[in-house]
Amino acid sequence: MATRIEFQNEIDILLPKLYKVILLNDDYTTFDFVIEILKTVFGKTEEEAINLTLKVDREGKAVVGVYPYEIAEMKVNKVHTLARNAGYPLRARIEEE
Repeated sequence: MATRIEFQNEIDILLPKLYKVILLNDDYTTFDFVIEILKTVFGKTEEEAINLTLKVDREGKAVVGVYPYEIAEMKVNKVHTLARNAGYPLRARIEEE
């Protein structure tokens, strides 16, 4: 459901519901590949990508972005496609924020 913002002049703006994209740890995907995914698919800097990769490794998962549903879904599909094409089992999922 979208969030409704009401203004005094009675114009409503509906904001889309947001969803978290969560990257999941596995024992096979290399750090270098995960870092590259974070930089290319999610627009992270080198430092952000390294820190998120370490978080995924240590905690088993990390939120790597928050988007409207269609964009979140597109990014998850991109991660899965790039990973499979490179021979890695890297997975991502979407959760409602």
